[in-house]
Amino acid sequence: MRELKILAVVVFFTLVTYYGVEPLAHSQMHPHVDAPDYEFKDVDGLGGLKGNAEAGATLVQSNCTACHSSTSQGFSQLMDNATAAASFGNVVPPDLSSAGKIYNPDYLAAFIKNPAKAGKVEHKFEDGAVHPMPGYAWMQPQEIADMVAYLQSIAPKEMTNKEVFSDACQRCHGIKYADMQKGTMAAKTPDANITAYMGKLPPDLSQYIRSRSESYLHEFINDPQKHLEGTAMPRVGLTKAAEDQVVTYMEEVGDSKKAQREALGPKFLIYLVIFSIFAWLWKASKWRDIH
Repeated sequence: MRELKILAVVVFFTLVTYYGVEPLAHSQMHPHVDAPDYEFKDVDGLGGLKGNAEAGATLVQSNCTACHSSTSQGFSQLMDNATAAASFGNVVPPDLSSAGKIYNPDYLAAFIKNPAKAGKVEHKFEDGAVHPMPGYAWMQPQEIADMVAYLQSIAPKEMTNKEVFSDACQRCHGIKYADMQKGTMAAKTPDANITAYMGKLPPDLSQYIRSRSESYLHEFINDPQKHLEGTAMPRVGLTKAAEDQVVTYMEEVGDSKKAQREALGPKFLIYLVIFSIFAWLWKASKWRDIH
């Protein structure tokens, strides 16, 4: 009976810690934020306009190809990443081949109009500082809708998780554990350039699925300002499907044994239950005479 009382006390304080203290600590360290908004209701988007891809092709080629490549369409920058970063505001401009697939169309339209505002990084560009990409708010709304329609028309139908991560994140972030020997998953923008642009070196994302959590990553990628107000990281503008692929790829690299670990958990708990039963029976048989 004494052992049962001790067990009850231990169980009580364990439950108090688990259901009281731990959630309180978590709420203080990770305050609740609004759920991710994959419709980007706050941006100045398309406004319901339908674009013409053919007209958009001319607009993109005349306004965007000076800085951006589009390998799927056969035009690319004739310079390496270091030169491109130094030439275009310390960050490598993204290839536009997949933009129409991985980015929300309303966000894409808003970004074309005003990159700093759509990305929620206006605080970085004050006192004369300007975003590396010029805004095209002077364009007619229909012209911007045409550009978005063109980008959607040239986008691939399917992309691997790695491809989405590379296009969405790798200009600034590396994920070295994905390829430790060849180094192909290092950030495309050289460290010195991206540090000058962001204010500090963006972290390698190899273990962020473990050091953060899946839900935190979704909230942060969708809108970094929710968790880290004033951060230099822009709102990326990914669709829900593309963001899922990014987080899945981070899990494939940083937590590749998750399925095996989760499968082992129930088996180990069953073992502990069986072991506890035999331990109790052994104790009862040995201490019966003494009690």
